Amino acid sequence: MDARTPNTTPFHKRPAFPVLLVQAAVTVLVALALWIIQGRVAGYSGLLGGLVAVIPNAYFAYRVYRYSGARSARAIVRELYSGEAGKLILTAALFVLVLIGVKPLEMLALFAGYFAAVATGASSLLIVKGFPKH
Repeated sequence: MDARTPNTTPFHKRPAFPVLLVQAAVTVLVALALWIIQGRVAGYSGLLGGLVAVIPNAYFAYRVYRYSGARSARAIVRELYSGEAGKLILTAALFVLVLIGVKPLEMLALFAGYFAAVATGASSLLIVKGFPKH
């Protein structure tokens, strides 16, 4: 008997969605600031850096929130570990793709975008707590 209960809540109503939205907004704002201050290459480098953080986080959120309920506890824990492993692999793969495939690239801007998105995710408890519930 399968004790897993699929989570039928739409993705945009799950707890991680507001965090992903704020990470995406921060990524765009950092990219725009870099574009204005340092030029086009810095702008798209910052955008790519943010996406290297946001895309794996979205994958992780999808995996972790696939199941719900007490009967799904084992499945949720399993998804937590496999989601984190997948997130790390996806992050490394995206960095490799960007570093190999995008020329010219402004390294400082790439990492500024990445760290801005990661810092936003690190403050996710504040974001989720302040997000209005419907």
